[in-house]
Amino acid sequence: MPPPSLPAARDPAAAVPTTAARRRSSKEGGATAAKVHPAPAEKEGKKMGAAAVAGGEGWRLPEWCSAAGVAGILRRHPLPALFACGLLLFMAVEYTIPMVKPDAPPLDVGFVATQGMHDAVAARPWLNSFLAALNTVFVAMQAGYILWAILFEQRPRAAVAALMMFTCRGMLGCATQLPLPDEFLGSGMDFPVGNVSFFLFFSGHVAGAVIAAADMRREGRVALARLYDALNVLQVVRLLACRGHYTIDLAVGVGAGVLFDTIAGWYFDAKNADGKNAHCRSCQCHKALLSH
Repeated sequence: MPPPSLPAARDPAAAVPTTAARRRSSKEGGATAAKVHPAPAEKEGKKMGAAAVAGGEGWRLPEWCSAAGVAGILRRHPLPALFACGLLLFMAVEYTIPMVKPDAPPLDVGFVATQGMHDAVAARPWLNSFLAALNTVFVAMQAGYILWAILFEQRPRAAVAALMMFTCRGMLGCATQLPLPDEFLGSGMDFPVGNVSFFLFFSGHVAGAVIAAADMRREGRVALARLYDALNVLQVVRLLACRGHYTIDLAVGVGAGVLFDTIAGWYFDAKNADGKNAHCRSCQCHKALLSH
């Protein structure tokens, strides 16, 4: 029996396809090629190639470790780059700064910055009582707004955040009791009224103002929120000048206000569980209180 290719060899016309056949074949081949997708193995091959470089064939520096890569990071991400420089700076400071002696008072930069105001207030008891009274009014404004939000507007997020914050503050205050500064200027007009004892870490005055201002921003009351922020800054200066809080108490108070406001938002998002009330922006978080 002749091989299959022998008839084609005997008949040259059969071996050469016609022009129409070639065109038809090329069109069909092109359409087939257009429908062909790369196999998953080919896609994974590129990823596996990078892993192979790191695992089997040797390790190479990432692209961002080059001079051009570092320049690109500095241009696109200046804030993380600044924090990286801060990490290196304070690592050097922490490992070389002399420690405060056990019998010495705490070193507080905020106290140093407000020394002049402290001297002025200490020399004028009436001014100390006046500033304390103003601060107590501001605390009442915070509490009044948070109560208004839950009682009249039926938005409990700020109230729940305040409850979480003050509970955590109480636990931390019991866990680590800091000594009252020697230069503390107490007043019967201060909050808590009556010049009674209080927790230093962290500042509930500051955290409450942050929670109230955050709720105002969610409701579009931007001007009122800015007013509370400005009063909060003045409150910080007054507390430092009167030695009512250490600087770390005030700084953590800001963070605590943001933290517990965020946690309260997560709580009501989970309770509503419908995806429509992200961070209580639709003012529907009272439904979670009533339905669970």
